[in-house]
Amino acid sequence: MNLILWRHAEAIDLGTPVTPGCKRDMERKLTDRGMQQASTTAYWLQQNIKRDFKVICSPADRAIQTAKAFCNKPEIIQDLCPLADASHVLGAINWPQGKDVIVVGHQPWIGRVASLLLSGQEQDWSVKKSAIWWLSHRLRKQENQEKAQTVLRLVLPPDLID
Repeated sequence: MNLILWRHAEAIDLGTPVTPGCKRDMERKLTDRGMQQASTTAYWLQQNIKRDFKVICSPADRAIQTAKAFCNKPEIIQDLCPLADASHVLGAINWPQGKDVIVVGHQPWIGRVASLLLSGQEQDWSVKKSAIWWLSHRLRKQENQEKAQTVLRLVLPPDLID
């Protein structure tokens, strides 16, 4: 299974702190810069992905806008809301048995999912807006046994795509 974690692009700042996942937070749209980031990252994905990926995203407007830069009809998954935890995300994508998927979502859970899969511990890893983390699952034969491994294939922030 291939998993691409894609953090939503830059969204408007409401000026005052809001609770993640509240109505005002969920309705935040991308800025002009965010639209450009999403478009740039989507273009890179379109040029470099050589297989079919399902696209799923958070129900937050900013995540939907980011996902739509890549495909017209991403599947919106309620469990991918801003307050999701790593286990809900992994359950939503059926890791590691699921199909290849691009997941568009939020910090801190994107960093937590990446850390859990790569280090075995959930930690608050930083992920830039509109960055992608490409991970894959494989089974390796070792001493007549198959051992599951998560492989980091790529980490790409939008400022390195231009």
